[in-house]
Amino acid sequence: MVDVFSGRILVSKDGRSVDPEEALQNKVVGLYFSAGWCSPCRDFTPVLCDFYTELVEETHPPAPFEVVFISSDHSAEEMECYMHAMHGDWLALPFHDPYKHELKKKYNITVIPKLVIVKPTGEVITDKGRKQIRDKGLSCFRNWLEGADIFQNFS
Repeated sequence: MVDVFSGRILVSKDGRSVDPEEALQNKVVGLYFSAGWCSPCRDFTPVLCDFYTELVEETHPPAPFEVVFISSDHSAEEMECYMHAMHGDWLALPFHDPYKHELKKKYNITVIPKLVIVKPTGEVITDKGRKQIRDKGLSCFRNWLEGADIFQNFS
């Protein structure tokens, strides 16, 4: 992820600036392309929220997993409302960062919601994260971890 978000800043749900190099190091990352106005997104976001909470907040040690939200909202205010209303305690690319357009192109995002699971290098593990979470629940994380080639002692 150092490669993908190099030189960028991410933001937390509470508005803090976060260094992506620090936050995403040695983690499987879910790039979540979504928007508050999109009803399939609002349908899936609570599922992703539960998945994230179980893996990261309720597991000791926390699973090496992070979500980065890339917004397709119409305004920064819409994005902020969506994040506060529905999101887990994950990160986001700032609304006004034009890099979101490059990411959509790079990962071939034509519809939302889309959850692309990537290695720390940005290489795709699967672009079917949403379907896998719906079909397999937490067990899909083990497959992502194996595909990620990162150091881990997560069990």
